[in-house]
Amino acid sequence: MQREEFVQQLWLDYIHQHPEVGALRLWPVDAPAEYLALLTLNHGPWSMDALMPSLAHLGYRPGHRHAMADRGLLVTLLSPPDDGPWLVLAELQLGTLSREPRQRLESLMAQAPVADQRGQNLLCRGRPWPMPDWDTYQRLCEAHPLAGLLAVNGPRLHHAGFDCQRLGDSLEYFDARLGESGFSGSSDRHHGIFPVSGLLDYRFYPACSQRLPFAEGDEHRIESGGLALVQKSVSANQERAVELLLPHHTRCEIA
Repeated sequence: MQREEFVQQLWLDYIHQHPEVGALRLWPVDAPAEYLALLTLNHGPWSMDALMPSLAHLGYRPGHRHAMADRGLLVTLLSPPDDGPWLVLAELQLGTLSREPRQRLESLMAQAPVADQRGQNLLCRGRPWPMPDWDTYQRLCEAHPLAGLLAVNGPRLHHAGFDCQRLGDSLEYFDARLGESGFSGSSDRHHGIFPVSGLLDYRFYPACSQRLPFAEGDEHRIESGGLALVQKSVSANQERAVELLLPHHTRCEIA
């Protein structure tokens, strides 16, 4: 699989989940995202270390890692060999969950078919294990919202982030246009998996909730993923906006 195919599969899976995002026509259809935020967990073939060789084969180069102990996350920025979207790979650390919810999540993952635990497209296939029941989902959400999200979604693209400067107008302009399209944005820097640096102006727009069938046949509406806009507060530097995305104090070196 080539990198272009990988990104296309990520995007198609994302649009399948959030067709209202795919229907937006506020910027050119082929406008590249600044970054793609992916959520996974430190377990088996979906762990960051297990995924890295395949991502390197596709041309991605890992940069700084960021540790967010209060969220139980490790986040790695991966740059492409061209001007395309960076990957922001966020990995939930199962050890931060208490015993009972961790065992529930591990029990789900153990039911994933072996065929769905192989290949270069593990982040494009959707949920590889059976859907949990509603009680399990609620208990996982209480333990950690991202644990509940992983249980129903699997490791995959959570949201796409767009740089307003590269889109050709201001964040205020696109925020107003998204509002007219029914998207309600939040400037809370703790939306969208990880906290966002004060070096960027930021808005996160949750996607519409989806009605999903759970394991016992009942259906419930849940929110998952969305869309983000960023804009550099200081435009004199040459970094990409994604390079300023995560707070500097979270940067770490891991041997």
